[in-house]
Amino acid sequence: MKITALETLRTKEFSNVLWVRVHTDEGTVGLGETFYGAGAVEAHIHDTLAHRLLGKDPLRIEALNRVMTDLPMAQSSTGVEYRAASAIDIALWDLFGKVCGQPVHQMLGGLTTDRLRVYNTCAGYGYVRSNNIRPVDTWNIGSDEGPYEDLAAFMTDAGALAESLLESGITAMKIWPFDPPAQENRGLFISAEQMRKAIEPFEKIRKRVGDSMEIMVEFHSLWNLPTAMKIARALEPYEPTWYEDPIRMNSSQALAEYAAATDVWVCASETLGTRFPYKDMLDHDATHVVMVDLCWTGGLTEGRKIAALADTYHRPFAPHDCTGPVGFAAAVHASFSQPNTLIQESVRAFYTGWYRELVTAVPTIRDGHVLPMEGPGLGVELLPAVFERPDLVHRKSEL
Repeated sequence: MKITALETLRTKEFSNVLWVRVHTDEGTVGLGETFYGAGAVEAHIHDTLAHRLLGKDPLRIEALNRVMTDLPMAQSSTGVEYRAASAIDIALWDLFGKVCGQPVHQMLGGLTTDRLRVYNTCAGYGYVRSNNIRPVDTWNIGSDEGPYEDLAAFMTDAGALAESLLESGITAMKIWPFDPPAQENRGLFISAEQMRKAIEPFEKIRKRVGDSMEIMVEFHSLWNLPTAMKIARALEPYEPTWYEDPIRMNSSQALAEYAAATDVWVCASETLGTRFPYKDMLDHDATHVVMVDLCWTGGLTEGRKIAALADTYHRPFAPHDCTGPVGFAAAVHASFSQPNTLIQESVRAFYTGWYRELVTAVPTIRDGHVLPMEGPGLGVELLPAVFERPDLVHRKSEL
């Protein structure tokens, strides 16, 4: 079998999502995805990676992963080079599963459980429907596309939102009310008034549903260390499950200092690329929960190594997902195949909303748990309507 073409697709509406289709001479096609800077990733795939991959055996996934990442500029990052390699790697695993007639989680070693608990990241329908990727500027609050505008809900009545999630069986939620003051103050300090306002959602959740709801706190790496530690102490009475990316994830020593200053777990981080910075964080006792985005850090090939590394340090694994539908499916396959998976991120405004405009299937979430994907490969394809969109940008490199 040989790779005969690399095809990329992106749209102006979902401007950060890039899909990759790997074609073979036997007619099997693998589907992958990445997120952010879709145009730049597209260029790297066609201008740099295509001549390295065309004509190669697509089932030599480990070897091809190394071929894609042995460039001087592709060293332990989540930059364009690694996002491109991630999308192609996911497509190769999809192709591998299709060739063998098995789902990707089986190709990765098989199911470790029959269902996995999910938490709801409280984004809304328009959260990433933009080319602007700053945490606050992409909120796009105000959409009336459906009943799950959860971002506006956590900022206005987090208690009612928690109750709504519990009614559907979801017992964990992630919110980020500290982003506005971080943007306003450049992450340098937080005033007493800003602190009180940002804490209000936690007060409302605990008052409305007590301890029935777990709360994960996302900080988007926006704070300096002293202020992040101050916020951590202020939130401790509300017993959050974890603090995610409180500071920039470029210093294991600084994050270790933060972790030592609070009893709340530290979660790090979808911003890390490849297993090597994770090892540094783990060696310094800087993280308790290992989070990875498969679309950024090297795909399923690197993701399963990071999960195994976390298990070596007796840490749980929790794949990130607040991006596109194919990445979500890949994360679910990875989660089911790893024995140390704690919980799977999900966004109900996405999997009940815009994901269904783009793909043939989304993972089934029932009673607060996700079920294994069915069918060979990832079990998901792009809908025919995607190929007919007037805003589609399509490019293909052929052997």
